[in-house]
Amino acid sequence: MTLATESVLLTSFPKKEQEQIQYLIRQLLALKDSGPNRRPKATDVIKILYPLHVDSHCILATLLSDSRFEEKYNADQITARYGKVVTHLVQDIHWLNHLAVYSPTTHSRPHQAETLRRMVLAMTQDIRSIMIKFAYRIQRLRNLSHEDKKVQYIIAHETLEIYAPLANRLGINQFKWELEDLAFRHLESKHYHAIADSLANNRNQRETIIQTNIQALTKLLAQENITATLYGRPKHIYSIWNKMQKKHLEFEELYDLLAIRIIVANTTDCYTVLGLAHSHWQYVPKEFDDYIANPKENGYQSLHSVILDHTGNRIELQIRTQDMHEQAELGVAAHWHYKEGKAINKTTKNNISALRKLIDDHDSQTDLLENFKSKLFSDRIFVRTPAGDIIDLIKGATPLDFAYTIHTDIGHRCRGAKINGLIKPLTQPLQSGDKVEIITVKQAIPNYNWTQLHLGFLKTPRALRKVRSWFKQQSQPLNTKKKPSQKTPTPTPITPSVLTDQHPSEKFDLTPLLPPSQRHNYKSDVIVSELDNVLTSLAHCCSPAKGDPIIGFISVKKGITVHRQGCRNISALTLEQQSRLLEVNWSHTNTKPYAVPIIITASSNDHLLNNIMQFFLTQKVHISNVTLHTASDSTATLLLSVHITDTQQLESLLEKTLQLTGIISATRQK
Repeated sequence: MTLATESVLLTSFPKKEQEQIQYLIRQLLALKDSGPNRRPKATDVIKILYPLHVDSHCILATLLSDSRFEEKYNADQITARYGKVVTHLVQDIHWLNHLAVYSPTTHSRPHQAETLRRMVLAMTQDIRSIMIKFAYRIQRLRNLSHEDKKVQYIIAHETLEIYAPLANRLGINQFKWELEDLAFRHLESKHYHAIADSLANNRNQRETIIQTNIQALTKLLAQENITATLYGRPKHIYSIWNKMQKKHLEFEELYDLLAIRIIVANTTDCYTVLGLAHSHWQYVPKEFDDYIANPKENGYQSLHSVILDHTGNRIELQIRTQDMHEQAELGVAAHWHYKEGKAINKTTKNNISALRKLIDDHDSQTDLLENFKSKLFSDRIFVRTPAGDIIDLIKGATPLDFAYTIHTDIGHRCRGAKINGLIKPLTQPLQSGDKVEIITVKQAIPNYNWTQLHLGFLKTPRALRKVRSWFKQQSQPLNTKKKPSQKTPTPTPITPSVLTDQHPSEKFDLTPLLPPSQRHNYKSDVIVSELDNVLTSLAHCCSPAKGDPIIGFISVKKGITVHRQGCRNISALTLEQQSRLLEVNWSHTNTKPYAVPIIITASSNDHLLNNIMQFFLTQKVHISNVTLHTASDSTATLLLSVHITDTQQLESLLEKTLQLTGIISATRQK
């Protein structure tokens, strides 16, 4: 990189900042690299960043993050010369560049990979530092072939598991594609080059076909006075490989290597363009999807169709409005969630959407940046085990909470802890990034003081419950009948966090709960301690359905009764009854429908019941137990049970019900 080139690139910055940047570049160009010639150079990294129109703080922080500057400038010097914002960015980048918690086994543990992604977001003070990290990683991947094969494997896998998904969630597509393609090149070199060669062999032909059809479409739309933006949608090597694997296709069988995206002013124009395309070209009916009338569950909207041009080429069309396009790109429609196909909690989704907007919405950067610093994962911390695994805990958690999160037995046997190599009290609040080692004894005997909240040993409800449960079992075994004179303990509310970490195999023998005559053939809707043939029944009080967080209760005659975690009956259990709770999970193979009661409130009219019944018929949803109540204020309440396969179908059904004329509310009965 030359100073002449930089003087052209940086003209958008104030003169003082241009001079600061050019000064740092001159210093870096004059420095010799004392280490192996494999570390990314900051002068190369800023060339990757600049097309994103980053600000001067990003450029300065990128240059100051060069490894050759680490001993030259400390935090105080950077603050004095360039300000606190740049200092925080540099600190974040140094932390990210030295982060070494990914292991070769992480890719086989999706939950651990997701925790790592959350940790990266939670530990950074400024979202721009993650963008800079992406650029550093791209530069390293470009030169990765010079490094050891083992290092190549780790860096490439870490990129695909941690950084490419984060780039996708943040909407930085140009980074996402390059991170994926470069990592794929090092992991699957043979397949990468085979696809690359196939693309190169007919690249000119594909571009000609795309441009020819864009011109034809543009002319067609102009005749109808429709203003639109049309461009070819590029396909990248890693995405091509993924599609080949998922659909078991050869390269020549892929139809969407030719794709055109059409962005128009409004929804009406979307359907007009689709009609024009279908009347002008033959289309493939089975490849048509109307995600405008029927949005994906994540909110994604667009019209998808495949046409055959006049020479027989299959071309995929994506037609959407500018708002739909921005939603898909900015994350309002959570398009990244659909692409990854993995469950992400709602808080993380909302934070990611805000971060994606931050990158593109320069007018509100200050407010959003403050929101990022103060609210993103503000209730969580991420600490490390001696083996390098990341544990997600609530803010304020102690080493004792950490021990019980690892395993109940480790918590019971805990007598001390080392934090970052130093012995600390068990009441010491942990911080994100801490490395925690638990000191244990052989005998599993908790300390009664741990149950006293004011002493500060435990912060997490589920750890506290484990300790209290241990002491309760010592004073009153499970098979001891309660004396008539004993007072019933005051009911203790049960929260979802308390109910999600049970270890039933430590307490209960589940064999008697297997149906005697059907133990080999019986399959339950839920799994108990990894067994799928335990006798279970769904509680009528809360009507759980697949997708609900659930908890099991060992009943006297009905085996295990399955409740929703928020069920009022579960929350009202006595301490003695709570000892009969255990963890259960939905079976992955079961797809049978569940009856769930819902309440619909609407404006009363003669055709209300018939209209709703017809609507559910079109949705192919069976209904039962219908009751209609009409109020004096001209509203009607309809109580009915719908038979659905999981909670996602239920949410979609309720959302569509709300769109019907006259409907005021449609909710699940609590």
